[in-house]
Amino acid sequence: MAGDSPSALPVQLVEQPRLQKLKEMFISKFGSAPKFYARAPGRVNLIGEHIDYCGYAVLPMAIEQDILIAVEPVQTQVVQLANTNSSYLDFSTSVNNIQINKTKPQWHNYFLCGLKGIQEHFGLNNPTGMNCLLDGTIPPSSGLSSSSALVCCAGLVTLRANGKTLSKVELAEICTKSERYIGTEGGGMDQSISFLAEEGTAKLIEFSPLRATDVRLPSGATFVIANSCVEMNKAATSHYNIRVMECRLATKLLSKSKGLEWKKMLRLHDVQTKLGVSLEEMLTIVEEVLHPEPYSTEEICKCLGISLEELRSQILSQNMQDVSIFKLHQRAKHVYSEAARVLEFRRICSEAPANALQLLGELMKQSHISCREMYECSCPELDRLVDICLQFGAIGSRLTGAGWGGCTVSMVPTDKLDTFLKNVKKAYYQTDGQRLAVESNSLFATKPGRGALVFVEA
Repeated sequence: MAGDSPSALPVQLVEQPRLQKLKEMFISKFGSAPKFYARAPGRVNLIGEHIDYCGYAVLPMAIEQDILIAVEPVQTQVVQLANTNSSYLDFSTSVNNIQINKTKPQWHNYFLCGLKGIQEHFGLNNPTGMNCLLDGTIPPSSGLSSSSALVCCAGLVTLRANGKTLSKVELAEICTKSERYIGTEGGGMDQSISFLAEEGTAKLIEFSPLRATDVRLPSGATFVIANSCVEMNKAATSHYNIRVMECRLATKLLSKSKGLEWKKMLRLHDVQTKLGVSLEEMLTIVEEVLHPEPYSTEEICKCLGISLEELRSQILSQNMQDVSIFKLHQRAKHVYSEAARVLEFRRICSEAPANALQLLGELMKQSHISCREMYECSCPELDRLVDICLQFGAIGSRLTGAGWGGCTVSMVPTDKLDTFLKNVKKAYYQTDGQRLAVESNSLFATKPGRGALVFVEA
């Protein structure tokens, strides 16, 4: 059940080579054994890009790649963090004085987000110190949610070390809020699927209130993830937060034009709900109200009847003060059309018509075109990778995650999987020395995995 707290599984470490190895490294690092292990998976979003923060449902699944942390609660009020990957430096801090540096999104700051979120939720005055050793198998900055998995895993670790319990839904909501400490205005998909995922099924994740519904994927096709090898860190660039702001401004202008209380409206979903119309009708309203040419801050002020000072202090976030033009028509058009594609994808999965794979593939292709042209969150390497995947037999292919780099997800007929992998490897990875070096972790078939868990030694 999605409402339960994440389960604690007793395991025999001898049957779990990765846990056994982590335990041995932990002992050599800290001189004592871990008391428990926590795991949170990464995710791949099958469809529904950049719409969670606008209030719309998305359709991800958890993947096998994950963040795993070995933990020993300690008497001192210090958190010591170490990573099995030596390129990530050790870090330690007092648990009573958590400082999260937004200017440099380093790995330990994501851990601190999860830690701080749980501490604040329970108002812990005397939180437990911890020794933690982290091992991650999600490629970083790849759009597979390595940072959110780390926030979620840290939240779970802090919860257990302090002897508290929460439901998976509560954990997801706390971790969504706490990841914002790093400066990313995310929507909640990544944290929700990390906790609510179940093996063998994708999930339709809806927000306000948060709920997850099983979506059985059609048989006969396999989802394949391919990394473009262009790294994108959401917290390190402004692209992502600019899109969030453009959607917020589009919300205000659409609301004002329809006589709604625009000052209270924050998300494009709110406009649809208040007007009580369909997504198709919202697309018509976008065409009527918003022009395709970019809006200047002056024009936005004029439309809303406010001063530049009011715009800056009341609507634009701190890191958006210097942005002078916003594309509102394109962003709103992407969000409403993508939200409709998610619902259509789910309907096809549940009704399973004979041509389900073709229909789903078409939706994935449309999603990528909209991400590329309306949302402008693709990049030349992602576009090329999508083309290569379609050329070698994918029924549908699109960027997944925030974009501007990271991965594509493709739906491939299972009987063509081997030749597909071989051809994509040759066409995209073997033409480039740097890509070839990381190719083994960059191209893989995946199936829906399970959500976050705690392991204890049996």
